[in-house]
Amino acid sequence: MPAYASTVLNASADEVWDYLRDFGNLAEWLPGITLCEIEEGDDSQPGTVRRLEGTGGTFRERLLTLDDGSRSASYEIIESPLPVRDYRAVHRVSPVTDSGRAFVEWSATFEADDEEEMTKIFTRGVFEPGLASLHKCFPD
Repeated sequence: MPAYASTVLNASADEVWDYLRDFGNLAEWLPGITLCEIEEGDDSQPGTVRRLEGTGGTFRERLLTLDDGSRSASYEIIESPLPVRDYRAVHRVSPVTDSGRAFVEWSATFEADDEEEMTKIFTRGVFEPGLASLHKCFPD
């Protein structure tokens, strides 16, 4: 069961992508994350591992892909206090051609014993608040 959220930001797709492509800046904009630290690699290379600390505990995630051409990145959770397996997420930024604004999508697939509950947690507890907070970075 996939988790999904999207929004439109008042900035160009290139401006938003310049910000979101940084794998090490999550604590700047995702509510509940107090620390985002690169443990291995550099923040724009696949294979980079980041450690996140926040209200939900400690997470470790690995950057799988970063594609400037399609303005998308994917990552996996390699350590988490949540009861999920095979978690893979993608965030993508596309231009809204008639307005010059940016369309941002964040989605994930995973396995869990209670997939419906975990989908709610990721969609409503992570993706939606995260995308909403990006509006502060790119105010209308």
